[in-house]
Amino acid sequence: MDEGRYAESADGSVIGFRVFGEGPPMVLVHGAAVDGRSWAPLVPELAERFTVHVMDRRGRGLSMREGDPYALAREGEDVAAVVEAAGRDVFLVGHSYGALCSLNAAPHTDAIGRIVLYEPPVTSPWREVASPEAMERLRAFAGEEDYERLLETVLREVIRLSPKQVDALRSARRFWRTSLENAPPLLRETESVGRIEECGRFAGIGVPVRLLVGERSPAYQRPAAEAIAELIPGADVAVLPGQGHMAMMEDPALLAGALSAFAALEGPAAGVARRGPRGVTR
Repeated sequence: MDEGRYAESADGSVIGFRVFGEGPPMVLVHGAAVDGRSWAPLVPELAERFTVHVMDRRGRGLSMREGDPYALAREGEDVAAVVEAAGRDVFLVGHSYGALCSLNAAPHTDAIGRIVLYEPPVTSPWREVASPEAMERLRAFAGEEDYERLLETVLREVIRLSPKQVDALRSARRFWRTSLENAPPLLRETESVGRIEECGRFAGIGVPVRLLVGERSPAYQRPAAEAIAELIPGADVAVLPGQGHMAMMEDPALLAGALSAFAALEGPAAGVARRGPRGVTR
């Protein structure tokens, strides 16, 4: 196993990542309540085709040395630093909050070749990422350092997993232990999620962008992805059949296939897919 490599972000934060496989460069950016280990089931599938750079976002794992103050824009700079270390024409893949970080990386580097965003959380006219009541609870639990309740509240009231899904994650003891280790940054990240209209500033990204949505994910994910795609010229939306928010754990082969298929697209068609009902890629 790669013991870890490091890139320095714009504010002096040191961002750690591990490298696997051989081929065109790819960077994986994990979501909230996890670290780079969340990609572990998927990495062997991808490493057969790509040189996979698995980063730990700031405040986690290899990336504990960070500057202040915290901002989503700083996370974008972190991702850009790892992308620059990975090479040129990098395939950037972000999951959940990591997808927002990936979007924010685009203005800081020209080394990105294409981007996949798997269910980025944004506040929209039809759904708040976290209600004022939920935010009040999160702040209380964070202040008490009650990370068990903080984590459970994020999973249930922010990500909107069902009680059954949360119980399944809790029963996966290694995953739950890892999530508790990474719970302290959850409040600041939830507070930093922006509004969907703000994604319009990424209209000039200029590389192919695909948004992924799980077929079994909460109903708000699909229209949110479609709205983001409308704001980024050439972006499209694809559905992961039978999946929810955690396909990297539930069906890594399916997700690896979806990423490889997008990587194989070339020319203008790479960013323009046929759209079925509600703008979903066929």
